[in-house]
Order: sequence, then C-alpha cells, then structure tokens
Amino acid sequence: MILRTAGFAEITTTILYSLLRLRSEVFVVEQNCVYPDLDGRDLEPGTLHVWLAEGEQVTACLRVLAEPDGAARIGRVVVAPAWRGKGLADQLVAAALTAIGDRPVRLESQSAVTALYARHGFTVSGPDYLEDGIPHTPMSRPAPGTHQGSAG
Repeated sequence: MILRTAGFAEITTTILYSLLRLRSEVFVVEQNCVYPDLDGRDLEPGTLHVWLAEGEQVTACLRVLAEPDGAARIGRVVVAPAWRGKGLADQLVAAALTAIGDRPVRLESQSAVTALYARHGFTVSGPDYLEDGIPHTPMSRPAPGTHQGSAG
C-alpha cells in the first residue's frame, strides 16, 4: 500500500479515474446520494489530493481544499468497502494534517464517524444537520499552538 499526495495537475489519468470511481461508488451508489461530486473544486490550485493505492487501484482517498480565510477543509474522505476497518482513514487524515501544516482545519463529518476525527484533535464546532439524508457534524481543529473557543 502506497500513500500519495498531489495537486490535480500531478495526478495521472489512471489514478484520477480510480479516485473519482471510488468516490462515485461509495457516495453516490452505496450511500444513495445524488449530488454533484464533480463540483469544480478538485481543479483549484490549492486543492491537495491524498490517497492510498495498491498499484493503480485507489483503496482510500480524501481531498484538502484551501479556504478563502486561509483555513484548510478536509472532505470527500472515502475508503473502499473491502478496505474498511484497517486504519486507512486514519492514515489519510494524518497525512493530510501533515501536508496542511500550521493552518486551522474544518470538515463536515458524517456523524457516525466523528471519533475518527476526534482522534486527530478535531472537536464539534456546530449543531448536527442532515445532508442527503445522512447526519453530519461540523468539526474543526485549530492551528497548532492555538486554542479553540473564545478566551471570554
């Protein structure tokens, strides 16, 4: 299993196809969510793709977006069904956080997997909500050396 990190322009067409196929198979087909996965943000210069692969077959992936306020946003975290329960999502999140560095990070976790992100220092940052019929929880992680919340 090889961990890779790259901007969109650095991804081969074969890997791109595998990334998008995995996202489609899980988010659209398995989770029955009809939504525009191809939202244009994969192409943005500040977007970083992180994935694990066996050969040319992507087994897990996520993307990191650069937000206008300087924060990073982790999203599209997905693990192929045959590879779940093996710690791949933890590996991806750790690699993403290393690549993000000293910036604050936000994400919208499916509520059933908030513990994954809590292990990496994320805390709940807002009320739960439904998206495509799936409960989600907003979470954030401050830049290293800062504290979440107000000083009062």
